[in-house]
Amino acid sequence: MPDVENVVILGSGCAGLTAAIYASRADLNPLLLEGTSPGGQLAMTTDVENYPGFPSGIQGPDLMEQMKKQAARFGTRFLQGDADRVDVKRRPFLVEVSGRQIQTRTLIVATGASARFLGLESEKRLVGHGVSACATCDAFFFKGKEVVVVGGGDTAMEESTFLTKFASKVTVVHRRDTLRASKIMQERAKANPKINWIWDTAVADIYDPAQKKVTGVRLKNLKTGAESDFPCDGVFIAIGHQPNTSFLKGQVELDEKGYLVLKKNTQTSVPGVFGCGDIHDVRYKQAVTAAGWGCMAAIDCERYLQEQGNHS
Repeated sequence: MPDVENVVILGSGCAGLTAAIYASRADLNPLLLEGTSPGGQLAMTTDVENYPGFPSGIQGPDLMEQMKKQAARFGTRFLQGDADRVDVKRRPFLVEVSGRQIQTRTLIVATGASARFLGLESEKRLVGHGVSACATCDAFFFKGKEVVVVGGGDTAMEESTFLTKFASKVTVVHRRDTLRASKIMQERAKANPKINWIWDTAVADIYDPAQKKVTGVRLKNLKTGAESDFPCDGVFIAIGHQPNTSFLKGQVELDEKGYLVLKKNTQTSVPGVFGCGDIHDVRYKQAVTAAGWGCMAAIDCERYLQEQGNHS
């Protein structure tokens, strides 16, 4: 490895791999840290039908594998592991991976955001088989079916309303008897005849991992403790996302929820550190937009290096 890298890319989802494709084609010889779960959220997705160029759809892991091969073809180097620590208060920047120290002139952060899940074993086994955290991605597969949405914030209301375009019935299960969602989102959802409500209730289990599909949920009323079974064909978890930025605290500016703050284009609060994808994108959270941001970050990075006189 060189003493000082031109660019280190953190994250191997759509944003990170697209940044790698562009950076390697620009002859920056990028080093990409794949993390301990290579491929990002798409690696846990089954059918991807809304990514341009695949009219018959493609499996999430296959799409990520093709992106990785494309980046490797142009010279991207890969290293497995997470960044345990970064120090961007010094030059060159320092990235620590499993006790190993890597110095780099620039950093592209594409570590994404993880959907919050309930933490059930059955839920884990059924992700991609009827359990989803993205209605925009997966609603199409539930045409004419009955689904449950878990949550009470804006995300849950947005997902529920979107799902009614496809599902025959949407049931919102919420832990309290009032919603946290903004008033306009609540009103829109409550006015929709396809949306039903179950209050003061948590999902205790999801059926049926043995059949590799969702057949229903086990509900627990949090006021009475009573449990009951509720049949459905799909479960959408809409309790928010957690940006993967804990290693950046005190290094670059983050917002109150932990998302990376971009100052100009993909530039963060520290010159030479760029961000792309779900780590800052609280609005769209799509594979194709993450890829777009990855392209932008690599171009911004190349121009920055040229301005610094490090790359001709």
